[in-house]
Amino acid sequence: MNHVHGTYDFALVVFSYVVAVMASYTVLDLVGWVSKTFGRKRLLWLLFGSIAMSMGVWSMHFIGMLAFSLQVPVSYNLFIIFESYVAILIGSFLSLFIVGRDQLTLRHLFSGGILLAAGIVAMHYTGMEAMQIGISYNLMYVGLSIVIAIIAAVAAFWLSFYFRKTNEKGKVWKKLSSGLVMGAAVVGMHYTGMFSAEFYIDERYNSTVGKVLDQKLLGYVIVVATFITLGLSIFGTYISKRFAIMDHEIQTGSIWYKSLFDKNKDGIIAVNFDYQITGFNPAMIKLLGLKDAKLLKHSIYEILPFIVKEDRGQAIDGLQSALSGEPKSYDISMVRDNKECIDVHCMNVPVVVDGQVVGSYIISRDITEEKLYKNKIQQQAYHDDLTGLPNRRMFNKLLSDKIESNPNQFAVMMMDIDRFKIINDTLGHAYGDQLLQEVGKRIEKQISGKDVIAARLGGDEFTLLCNEKYSYNELSELAKGIIRVISHPYHLKDSDFYVTASVGIALYPEDGLDMIQLLKNADSAMYEVKKGGKNGFQFYSHELNSQMEEKIKLEADLRKALSFNEFFLHYQPQVCSENNRLIGVEALVRWQHPTRGIVAPNIFIPIAEETGIIYEFGNWVLREACRQMKEWQMAGGAFIPISVNLSAQQFYQANLGQYILSILEETGLEPKYLKLEITESMMMDSNLSNQILKELSEFGIQLSLDDFGTGYSSLSYLKMLPINQLKIDRSFIKDLTNNPNDKAIVATIVSMAKHLQMDVIAEGIEEKEQLDILKENNCFNIQGYYYSKPLPANEFEIAFLST
Repeated sequence: MNHVHGTYDFALVVFSYVVAVMASYTVLDLVGWVSKTFGRKRLLWLLFGSIAMSMGVWSMHFIGMLAFSLQVPVSYNLFIIFESYVAILIGSFLSLFIVGRDQLTLRHLFSGGILLAAGIVAMHYTGMEAMQIGISYNLMYVGLSIVIAIIAAVAAFWLSFYFRKTNEKGKVWKKLSSGLVMGAAVVGMHYTGMFSAEFYIDERYNSTVGKVLDQKLLGYVIVVATFITLGLSIFGTYISKRFAIMDHEIQTGSIWYKSLFDKNKDGIIAVNFDYQITGFNPAMIKLLGLKDAKLLKHSIYEILPFIVKEDRGQAIDGLQSALSGEPKSYDISMVRDNKECIDVHCMNVPVVVDGQVVGSYIISRDITEEKLYKNKIQQQAYHDDLTGLPNRRMFNKLLSDKIESNPNQFAVMMMDIDRFKIINDTLGHAYGDQLLQEVGKRIEKQISGKDVIAARLGGDEFTLLCNEKYSYNELSELAKGIIRVISHPYHLKDSDFYVTASVGIALYPEDGLDMIQLLKNADSAMYEVKKGGKNGFQFYSHELNSQMEEKIKLEADLRKALSFNEFFLHYQPQVCSENNRLIGVEALVRWQHPTRGIVAPNIFIPIAEETGIIYEFGNWVLREACRQMKEWQMAGGAFIPISVNLSAQQFYQANLGQYILSILEETGLEPKYLKLEITESMMMDSNLSNQILKELSEFGIQLSLDDFGTGYSSLSYLKMLPINQLKIDRSFIKDLTNNPNDKAIVATIVSMAKHLQMDVIAEGIEEKEQLDILKENNCFNIQGYYYSKPLPANEFEIAFLST
């Protein structure tokens, strides 16, 4: 056997690898496109893809064979060469048919890979048979080439599926990298198969069948032709991809638009330039209350009967505005086909194509419920929920508008319900609200037929705006009438209760040229009524203004009082009436004015609270009281708590507990000998106040709720707050001997305190009869003039601490 050896053309070997890479890249692209098409397009893509893929793989194989030159010229059987191409074409078509789907299972992956590998192997060894020379094979290498073909085919299809699911970023470079690897695998299969072959001269070599080919020239021709073919394939795929993306975007946009149009909750009608309806959505049919959709190609003017007459002009203007290129929005009222009237918000939007307005969209939304809700919100914003009267915001607006209209004269009345807080806190807020509702009704009835507007500013404060130029007598009669009807009994909780009203009146322009001054002066007049015994009315006067000026001067003096050491403390004993034992002492601040003499606390403390001075001198009181108690203790007595009133500003200061501890450390007084008296008004923010009180209680400081029953807080707070003592306000003690209501209130407070395991103390005791009633109700802790008035420190020491 005459063996023939051959050599390789390195350039053609490299070209065969390049062709293999291009073929592999084409496979990765084609499989994805086959999977995205259906029907006839799928068949066309299968044919195109299988031809392109088979041409690439076959070209690589044939170039690889031509790159191999034997020592003798070899002719080729062209028919067998054609058969080798048919083999790879069939393998490519079948494998693409199997793996070209959206979801790729392992069964499909390996089936398609094996079919493609079979086509490649059949093509390779059939092509080898086209050589008119004897060939023998090393079966081990043949088997290895088959394995490589299967691995290359399966890897190609898996990578194509992987790149189909990944995002676009870097996809081309990933496919190119994979093409380089797969091309190496395909080339590896071919040259492994070539390596398995041994050539020798036999009887076929002498045959005249076949054609001797110029291997180098033909190889280069095939390389160029293959590059062109695969290049056109890749370019065609790219162009198809771009068109497919554009089609997909157009189709997606159309689907999105249709979904937005059809599923939109707002009714939409499309109108062209000839006022014809070219489209509408189901929401518009529902909005009009129609049973069918006979609107298409009809005139938009057929919709006009659904619009109330007074709004039709506005609807036509809106459409014409949109057709001229300007969007327009407006609200109209419509009557459905079922005669139901609804409020509708319309928006006319021009439709522009190639820079020209070709029509308009009329977008309509039912705002009936929304409008009702807005009206409700408007009502709530400007009217009092409880009485239905205008609220503070509304009243201020009306008063401001009234002043801006430059009237000759009008009046403002400020009104406060006397004793309301007692009833509200005793019976509960529900009955308090019931009383206020009745007050509002009585006021409205009294001003009926008059040009007067009543409002509730909040709490038990009412105000009236008298729009006309009423005379003094007319305003007086109006105030008297309101006071009279308010004083009638209120039947609450199976009993009759009585309240009165204090009314202050200010006139425009005499008593103020702006809203603030008018309200301030009316308020000042009202408080003068309260100071004078309540249940009456008063016009603002310049004398009141003088009093206000006096108040301002007093404020200026008050600011200097602390630095001039004008404050001092008096001490009032707290006694257990069962054994006349001293159980505590309250520190009370006094002011020694340089020219006015002693100024009563009820005069300067409200001013201090309004101006914020209370914080500074309140801290002085606390420090001085602790110092004095420690001094008494060091002298051998007074191991009792000293009570100090705490203002709201002090109570809510940052780090109150630490600050009080620093005072106790500074003075040396133990925390258990300090009792802080707080008011119910400080309990409005229950969460914050509970946190502050809990901290003070943990330090060992005692807590007393002062003026109990006169504040604003809910009784439910008591069970949450760490209060040690309730202090019955003197307002309940004053008429205790002749007012059964006060007796009932005191008895209730004492009983409640006992059940809550709190101490209870009554202040303002001046008569033995008052003391006896308290004892009858088990209240024995007493503070008041019956035992002693507040005394200077030295007098208190002589009267109560000396042995």
